[in-house]
Amino acid sequence: MEGDTLPDKAEVSKKGNEKGGEGDATDAPKQRLPEPVGGTDAETKLPDEYSEESEEEDTVDAKPDRKGRFILFGFKKNKDGKLRDKDHYRIVSPAFQYKMSHRRVGKCIIINNKNFDEKTGMNVRNGTDRDAGELFKCFKNLGFDVFVYNDQTCAKMERLLKEVSEEDHSDSSCFACILLSHGEEGMIYGTDGAMPIKSMTSLFRGDMCKSLVGKPKLFFIQACRGSEFDDGIQTDSGPPNDTIETDANPRHKIPVEADFLFAYSTVPGYYSWRNPGRGSWFVQALCNVLNEFGKQLEIMQILTRVNYMVATNFESWSEDPRFSEKKQIPCVVSMLTKELYFN
Repeated sequence: MEGDTLPDKAEVSKKGNEKGGEGDATDAPKQRLPEPVGGTDAETKLPDEYSEESEEEDTVDAKPDRKGRFILFGFKKNKDGKLRDKDHYRIVSPAFQYKMSHRRVGKCIIINNKNFDEKTGMNVRNGTDRDAGELFKCFKNLGFDVFVYNDQTCAKMERLLKEVSEEDHSDSSCFACILLSHGEEGMIYGTDGAMPIKSMTSLFRGDMCKSLVGKPKLFFIQACRGSEFDDGIQTDSGPPNDTIETDANPRHKIPVEADFLFAYSTVPGYYSWRNPGRGSWFVQALCNVLNEFGKQLEIMQILTRVNYMVATNFESWSEDPRFSEKKQIPCVVSMLTKELYFN
């Protein structure tokens, strides 16, 4: 069993190294600890009035049926135009699922930043190559065209995603982007410094990327969002067998920020943990759930299970008690307007 420490925050003791233990690290900035340097800079393909009583009929705030397409909530009429008998009232609703029958599922971009310029004060993110490899296989299995880009500067990251946003995605059902790096709240690190996450995600807004309007745009972000620790709290509601590891519709006007989903590895203000041998907690859980349920469950059901797995199956360990027994919970922000299934 591997031991967990926090090498990005505190020196790993010689005693721990002699045991061969690999510790959990965080993706927070300004941590200094020499670690083996690896990785390349190569490109690899691997959202009135109130009254006590009323005898008036109930109504709804829905548009009237247009040419019989659908009625959100209402009463169907007979051919003579009269309302059907009460026994024949029915509710007809459109299929609230994203259309996933395009020729391609879509493109998945993985930006895997492991090595950083010395001036940034960032440590090598050991374990991130394991994350990138597992994510590549996982999203490939879901049908995505997956591309991995290693060690990208801020300018390269922005240029890359700008080029992708300007491509024609008409034959794609959705788009996914995965960022693996150090981070702060609202910021992500390139190899040469930090940049706002918004500057990259906004490139795919409805007014910027027309061919993805009405289609799901998914962003998975493995990075710290602050420098707080989650100490956890005892609960009596958990299952008894839990184990703790030590270690589009273009005819309608829609908001430009619609159809985005952001899955962060941690909540605002907190560290995000990564194990140099097994990879980050969030990515381990995400790949585990996607591999088992990716073609069965809806995306929010998938991510709820990811939250549960990270919250219950992982806990940090360090010879320094300040960094031991820490917890983590991912955070999902959804502006999706329909259900998303990858089947």
